[in-house]
Amino acid sequence: MEVLEEILQEANRCLQCKTRPCTKGCPLGNAIPEAIQAVRQKNWQKANQIFQQTNCLSSVCGRVCPHSKQCEGACVRGKKGKPIAIGKIEAYVADQSQTIIPESQQLQGKKVAIVGGGPAGLTAGAFLARAGASVTIFEKQEKLGGILTYGIPRFRLPMEVVESSIQKILASGIEVKTRYQLGQNLMLEELQKQYQAIFLAMGANCSCKMPVEGNQLPQVYGANELLQQEKHPEFQGKRVAVIGGGNVAIDVARSAKRWGAKEVCIVYRRGREQMPAEPKEIQAAEQEGVQFQFCTNLVRILGQKQVEQMEIVHTQLQAKEGEIRLVPVDIEGSNETISMDCVIMAIGSKMDGQWMGHTVFEISDCGYVKTDEHYQTNVKGVFAGGDLVGTKATIAWACKTGREAAQEIKTFLLS
Repeated sequence: MEVLEEILQEANRCLQCKTRPCTKGCPLGNAIPEAIQAVRQKNWQKANQIFQQTNCLSSVCGRVCPHSKQCEGACVRGKKGKPIAIGKIEAYVADQSQTIIPESQQLQGKKVAIVGGGPAGLTAGAFLARAGASVTIFEKQEKLGGILTYGIPRFRLPMEVVESSIQKILASGIEVKTRYQLGQNLMLEELQKQYQAIFLAMGANCSCKMPVEGNQLPQVYGANELLQQEKHPEFQGKRVAVIGGGNVAIDVARSAKRWGAKEVCIVYRRGREQMPAEPKEIQAAEQEGVQFQFCTNLVRILGQKQVEQMEIVHTQLQAKEGEIRLVPVDIEGSNETISMDCVIMAIGSKMDGQWMGHTVFEISDCGYVKTDEHYQTNVKGVFAGGDLVGTKATIAWACKTGREAAQEIKTFLLS
């Protein structure tokens, strides 16, 4: 079946529900039924315009969003069968279309600086530029995209899709300055002198590590850092354990197989049903030979100068008061030791604290920048969003904070 035929077939399956559960399930609130109706009519420009009203990274979100936990998970069709392939429809529409930039000059003459060129920063820049603002994005890397460029593997998100999506956003006249990092060669005081508003959107790209014995051995890596690097350690013929159960764990496990690892095993302390990763990503990993050890927790990593073994313990899930999810509890006497050459931690990420330790911003107990309900920090005219404020770690949620922050910045600049 050709792609176009498949897209139209999926669109014609849509029930056009009056209650719009798919829209409610989408973090961005995409008007999905209306867009699908335009697809049925083969009016690609209208469908794209509908998606563009809420999301300027549709080509990306259509591919990498956890659809089964968002729009498709809420689809009525999925109650008794297969949900509408909303992600495929959105990606197809965006791929066929050019970004539509509504003409507005409300913010003409206003200058906004955005620090961080990931999903939140790009989205904020797009919506502000559409309103007529003069926007400059400062990015510490050589290229824009953040996790889209330096985190998600190319087998899941092709680079040409990322570059095309970014170019469509920049077409609105956004200026880009790369190799600028806040606190080093980019100072807040200087930005405040040149811009009427500033949006901080630096991602959380530092891997967290379990506080276990042996976690400082040289063959213990952070998943985020490995996925960001174009060069990776030598994995040829190695036995690799990945600790974690999210999409990052799946991404780095599948990458390790491509890097030549002999065996790759994902160790997750809960069961398969509780894994945060998308079911389709889990299946893809299994098809590529990645093994899974469910209801298993890491106890310690053993070795003198390098990783040689790791001790694990099996767990059982129990309901606990005050907890929504079942809690894994170690099974006494179930410990065992297995041989291993490398361990990759994929249990979450945090902000690079290097600049935050010398910042004027208020920081929460969890290490995030504090903002009010308008995304504004304790410094007037300086806003923050995305991973920096602790939003849910998906592309769509980052885009949502970027869009909402752009609206708050617009209100601020016009007041």
